[in-house]
Amino acid sequence: MNNPVLSALIPVVILIALGFLAGRKGWIGGAGVKDLSGMVFVVLTPPLLFRTMSTVRVEQLDFRPIASYFIAVAVIFGATLAWKGFNRNGAVLALGNTFSNTVMIGIPLVGLAYGDAGLVVLFTLIAVHSLVMLTIATVVLEIALLREEAAAGRHSGRHIAHTALLALRNAVIHPVPLPIIAGLLFAQTGWVIPAVIDKPLQLMANAFGPLALLLVGATLAATKVGEQWRGALALTAVKNLVLPALVAAVGWALGLTGVPLAVMVLVAALPMGANVFLFSQRYKVAEERITAGIAVSTALGLVTLSLVMWVLSSRA
Repeated sequence: MNNPVLSALIPVVILIALGFLAGRKGWIGGAGVKDLSGMVFVVLTPPLLFRTMSTVRVEQLDFRPIASYFIAVAVIFGATLAWKGFNRNGAVLALGNTFSNTVMIGIPLVGLAYGDAGLVVLFTLIAVHSLVMLTIATVVLEIALLREEAAAGRHSGRHIAHTALLALRNAVIHPVPLPIIAGLLFAQTGWVIPAVIDKPLQLMANAFGPLALLLVGATLAATKVGEQWRGALALTAVKNLVLPALVAAVGWALGLTGVPLAVMVLVAALPMGANVFLFSQRYKVAEERITAGIAVSTALGLVTLSLVMWVLSSRA
């Protein structure tokens, strides 16, 4: 299979479809999905991240791709707040329009499409992705909540600075950015991971991709879109198409080419990440719309990702 788009996407589609079938047939239920998801996230993800970054020198990293990504994210996030209003609903929808599923779908897809070189670019972004996005979302949501409470004559005694610091700490002490940082620090020592340790790390890293994609499909099988499909389509259009187009435009303006630009555009085109749902639950706003948005964004993501990857390959 010589077509790079098909060779990267077809395995992703097959594994998600198998996970969907398993969920629909009841071979794996809600509790099983939750337990497996926890294992993938906490047990299998850190070895992959640490092992990949353990050979990368800091001077090899290029931070321009990250700048292009977050400039585009800031524009979409700010435009959504301006359109929907500076409130909890607007903040959660802004996060939904900009927060990608970088781990469960992004890592397997980028690995298949661009190999280790693409993964290094991706992991450099992932190291700060949640840190930046979730901290900003927390601050905006807390400010919006305080304004709503003040308007209603209620005072919760909540301090924004304390909440922001807590969000910052939780974003760093986390199974995703922490092993990336640890692997990068290890690489600067010049040491090599002993074979007896590297082998199990490699086996766990290899297990991550297939299990993660099967879990995406099983989760989709249990998600109902219902009456929220119009709002879900609007979120999907912005997240899957508008954001990557803007990232590409900013990247070209900054002189980016090749794998770094392709990875940033592909990450921007990924479906909405599950963290958005957690925020909608925590702040009790737009829960049904975000749930539907994640499902539609993921299902249609197979089409929109094909389009984005085809455009990227045609310009290579």
